Amino acid sequence: MNGGGPSRPRLLGCDFSSTPTRRKPIVIAWGTRRDETVVLEALEYFPTLGAWTQRLAQAPAWIGGFDFPFGLPREFVAAQDWPLDWAGCMATYTALSRAELRLRFMAFCAARPVGGKFAHRAADRPAGSSPSMKWVNPPVAWMMHAGVPGLLAVGAWLPGQGGSQGSTRIALEAYPGLVARDLLGSRSYKSDDRAKQTTQRQDARRTLLGGLIEGRGRLGLRLDAPAELRRVLLDDASGDALDAALCLMLAAWGEARTKSEGPGYGLPAWMDPLEGWILGA
Repeated sequence: MNGGGPSRPRLLGCDFSSTPTRRKPIVIAWGTRRDETVVLEALEYFPTLGAWTQRLAQAPAWIGGFDFPFGLPREFVAAQDWPLDWAGCMATYTALSRAELRLRFMAFCAARPVGGKFAHRAADRPAGSSPSMKWVNPPVAWMMHAGVPGLLAVGAWLPGQGGSQGSTRIALEAYPGLVARDLLGSRSYKSDDRAKQTTQRQDARRTLLGGLIEGRGRLGLRLDAPAELRRVLLDDASGDALDAALCLMLAAWGEARTKSEGPGYGLPAWMDPLEGWILGA
């Protein structure tokens, strides 16, 4: 891998919320990569979508890993008779209200057999992520509905899919659970429910953070962070700060593969441009 240089874009990892508040803000972890080390430099919090997009627009160049889907399952899109090109599909999808989309999701699922209600993207199963058409627990469909327009509004390029080609703002789909499972297996490390913010989950965050600092796991990268930020990652029982850092690690993995075959950034050459792909899946 190449070392960092002053002309390279900043890296960011984003833990996203479709309806951010002061209590549950969007979190961005900013950093840089120096060979196999990812340096966490800052954590920033955004209580509104407007504040988030404004911050992304302020930075002239970045490569970001964002924790929300960039595409819908092709099977679902075809069933809706929507455009099968990514730009047309996203324009149609984001123009509809969540109430209308919920009815479409429910009707699609109701017509399918038990155990196979949702359609999946090709990346969902290898990544272990929720189907991107899921509207509850977690509501990733709403995250895409809110997040993709924000990325397009700031002129980002989504490699292999669309946006502003040639942009210095590169958006990549990241899923922190993909990295966390390498180090924790099925152990839970976070909860938004205060009653479930246990010492066991804190111990899991300590194990996860230690593994990142030691460079264990699939990415081949180690995390470097000042003591005060390590404490934030450990003490945030919601896991949002730690998830942002995990997305930062994935963004660094993608940046190290900028010139890979196909769309670049470690994305497979054969990825479906309508569905997109999850970094490292």
